[in-house]
This record gives sequence, C-alpha cells and structure tokens, in this order.
Amino acid sequence: MKTIPERKYFRAIIFALFIMSPLWSVGQPSPQDTLRIMSFQGTVLDKWTREPVVFANVYIVGTNIGTVTNTDGGFMIKVPRRYLNRKLGIACLGYKNIEFPIHSLNPVGNRFEMEQAPIPIREVMIVQSDPVELIREAIDRIPENYSSEPVMMTSFYRETIMKNRTFVAVAEAVLETYKASYKPLAEGDRVRIYKGRKSEDLRRLDTVLLKFQGGPYTAFLLDVAKNKGNLLMPDFENFYNYSLVGNIEVDDRLAYVIEFDQKDGISFPLYKGKLFIDMDTHAFVGMEFSVSPKMIEHATPYFIVRKPAGMKIEVQDANYLVRYRLIDNTWYFSYVRAELRIRSRWRKKLFSSRYTIVSEMAVTDIDPGNVVRFRMRETTRLNDVLEDQVADFEDPGFWGEYNVIKPDESIEEAIEKLGRILRRRAD
Repeated sequence: MKTIPERKYFRAIIFALFIMSPLWSVGQPSPQDTLRIMSFQGTVLDKWTREPVVFANVYIVGTNIGTVTNTDGGFMIKVPRRYLNRKLGIACLGYKNIEFPIHSLNPVGNRFEMEQAPIPIREVMIVQSDPVELIREAIDRIPENYSSEPVMMTSFYRETIMKNRTFVAVAEAVLETYKASYKPLAEGDRVRIYKGRKSEDLRRLDTVLLKFQGGPYTAFLLDVAKNKGNLLMPDFENFYNYSLVGNIEVDDRLAYVIEFDQKDGISFPLYKGKLFIDMDTHAFVGMEFSVSPKMIEHATPYFIVRKPAGMKIEVQDANYLVRYRLIDNTWYFSYVRAELRIRSRWRKKLFSSRYTIVSEMAVTDIDPGNVVRFRMRETTRLNDVLEDQVADFEDPGFWGEYNVIKPDESIEEAIEKLGRILRRRAD
C-alpha cells in the first residue's frame, strides 16, 4: 500500500500576521580575531566559459575547515594562522580539483579557474548497470561509508525571503550540531544556535510576514543518507522510476549519475532529480531534486503550516541540493540548499505576489574528538522560527573568526539597503 509521506520531510513554511523587527548589517573580523586568523576572499570561475562555479567546496587541505562558493562563485574563508603553510583546496561536481598554497593568496581579489573533468572511457556503464541495485547497495553501505560515531559540527546557516524582485528578510546563524552516527537505529541529530542575526523590511510585506519554521533543524533533516524520508524509503522502487544516465567526477573520483521521477499513478507529491553515487565506495555523494512537476499542484498543504483567511497560496516549485565531502575515508554531510517559490493572492484582489525563499547551510568544521550531546532544551526544533530566536545586530565584527557563506552580490546590496532603512528609523 502506498502511504502518504510525512510532512516533516518537506520544507515547512509558516505565515504570521503583524510581526515587527529591526535590521542588521554585515560584519568583518575584529582586530582581536585577526591575531588568530587571516581572511581570504576569491571567485571561482569555469576556465572556458568564465561562468561562476557555484556551490564548490573550498577547504583547507588536511583539515575539516571549509566553506562553499555562492551563486556568484564568490567565497570567503578564515584561516587559522597555524594553517597558513597549508594549501587551499577547491572541489566541485564535474570539475577537476585544484589546490593553491595559502601563503601565495591575497586577502581579496583572488581568482581561480576550474577545468571541467573529462570522463575517462571505461566500461563503467556495464558493471552493475541496474540503478535500483546500485541504490540498494548504497543504502546498505551507509553505516560503513559515513561516520560510525557521533561528531560535533560547526556550520553557517542563512535564509532569505524575496518578494517579487526585492529582498525583504535575511536571517543568519552559526550552528553547533551533535551529529549522531549513521548506524541503524541511531538517535537523531541535535542542533543549537550559537549566535545569529536578522533583518526585515516589513513595509514591503504588506500585512503578512512570511517565515521559515524549523529552518536550521530542517537543514539537517535533508541529510538524506541519515534521514531517508520519502527519497530512500524501504520500498522506494515502487514509487520511482530510475535511469542510469552516465558518470561524473566528484572530488577527483568517479560517480554514477542516476535520474529519477515519481511513477505515474502516485496520488501525492514526491520528487524528481538526480542521485550521485561514488563508484568505489558506493556512497551517496550528492543529490539534486525537486518536487515532481507531476504533482506540484498538490504540494501546497505540505509546505504551508498556517495562512490568513482569504489568502490563496500556490507552491510553484521546490528545489533541493545536498552534498557530502570525503575526509579520511569517511563521507560527511557538508552542504545543503533549499529553494521554494510560491505565489499568494488575496481573495477579490487582481494582482498576486511572488515569494522566493532560499535556505542554505555549509558545514565549516567537524570535530570528532570533543563530542558534547547537549540537552534537548538547548536545541532548535522543527516548530521553531529562527527570526524569533535571534536578535538584531549592527556589530561589524559579529561573526568573528567563524567561517560563513559569502553573501551573493544581490544579498549584500539588500543588507546595505535594509541597514539604511534601520538607520533612518533610528533617526
């Protein structure tokens, strides 16, 4: 029997009325932080097309410290001075890895070019060519491919809301996570907010403020290797059609590319997308998926927790990206991004509003040695709203030595604009 999937595996959104909150500005390392760290900024481009290489892993070789490039290909990484003699590594799906000595980099303006990786001619499509069997083997090998013991993760999380073409809200946080093991029947992850900040322009939100519910916690739910949900459910082959379509290079390793979509006749929304499975370890190294267009018109109840009476809400699409990184022969959850587009219209009104909601999280450090299983009352949960848990800041050194995801140019402009609005209100 095909049962309806639980809503917690979909992106949860909550509508609330008449909520007020001020604004904040972007920060840089304080003078005290620069005694311990050095900050480097750069842009990663495709060598031939000159297009930005987005969501690439940027890391200090031989450590667990890293970040990702944004949609402009830009990044900023803060390097402890004890690691200045190491190399900076950059890896991205479909590209050859590159490394550069950190001491040769400039504080800003670094430009890196990556070459697309040609796939060597091998008989990789013949051996184990059944995609369902490949997925089953990848699921069976999860306990050996991913961490068998809990680790501590530090990560940077950001969520943004755009109304039509204007950013109206941004919230960010540094998260500490007790990342439970991938053993069968292992406990769940525990996520707590170390520090965070937010900004909003309520005038552009009319009478309705759109909020995320469970943002940081939901980011870890999208670790599909641990929380299989409706993507890797036990009888997954009954719900999806699969096709092995090729191979791609990931972190100087070859991976199978498996495309999938929900089967016809399924009466509730599932997913369409790609799975990337490492050829040697059979680990899931990445996923890219969306709510299937076949049932997107039925997806709205899975996303909207509450809305005002008289308002019609329509989810137009929901897209997800998940990445893992190999460190010392173990694969770790490293990056997740979710993007939701919805349209809203008040009854008896002619025009509608379009919202684009994006959340992303990059794991910036992993510590397997100092594991702390903090208390549940310290954690953020599925029904929490990040904007209600963090304050408003203007401290230019707010993030200190913590690595963050460098804002896209459009987000930086939005932050500056929201900051000007705050200053005018303060006057």
